Amino acid sequence: MGLFDEDVPKKPASGAITVGEDLSTLSETDLADRIQALSDEINRTRQELEQRGNIRNAANSIFQK
Repeated sequence: MGLFDEDVPKKPASGAITVGEDLSTLSETDLADRIQALSDEINRTRQELEQRGNIRNAANSIFQK
C-alpha cells in the first residue's frame, strides 16, 4: 500500500451507480459505461412499466364486463 492510497477515489465494488455522485473522477470509458448501464436500466424500467400497464388493462377488461 502506498502512503496516499486513502486519497484515491474508490469505485463501488458492486459496480452500482449512485445518482448524484461526483463524475469528475471518472474516465471517458467509465462515463461511457455509466451511460450504457443507465440506458439499460431505463429500458428495463420501461419494459416493467409496460408489462404492468398490460396487466392492468387485462384486469380492467375482465372486471368491466
